[in-house]
Amino acid sequence: MIGSVVARRYARALIDLGVETNTLDALVRDITAIAELVDQNAELRDVRDNPQVPIGARKAVFAEVTQRLGAGQMAKNTIMLLADNGRLRVLPAIARALREEADRRAGIVRAQVTSATPLSDAYVARLQQVLEARFARKVVVQRTVDPTLIAGVVTRVGDTIIDGSVRARLNELKSELMPQ
Repeated sequence: MIGSVVARRYARALIDLGVETNTLDALVRDITAIAELVDQNAELRDVRDNPQVPIGARKAVFAEVTQRLGAGQMAKNTIMLLADNGRLRVLPAIARALREEADRRAGIVRAQVTSATPLSDAYVARLQQVLEARFARKVVVQRTVDPTLIAGVVTRVGDTIIDGSVRARLNELKSELMPQ
């Protein structure tokens, strides 16, 4: 709970700075890239989370990370501020809150589309059109593959889940045939 409050506070400040300096898209991209890299790298997570790593060493590692990713100055400054304040652990939540707020301001919603096999670009384009008509906003489709679905597609837009998978249909059929 406290982490999400802190993340939202940082995200709001970053949104304001990004809008003011006309660098919002780059800032969102940079912070997200840094958060994803740390999430994927156990050594970076250890540097971030280990209280025995001195702040100076932590800052040096993250300065190198931002440089190698080609992050802008505002993103670099943000990471250094988070390191100084002992808040690097909330970086993933900040990246999420920053993306959500930037999307909200731009009138964009994100749809997570999960399918049993990779979807064709034509299918995704048609699905995007249908979702945009339903939600009356621009939709950005993010794809994932989950072979346990057997077949079909599960689409999540915010809190709305549209489950068109065979797995869901089989579960419905099972509950109809075998009531408890």
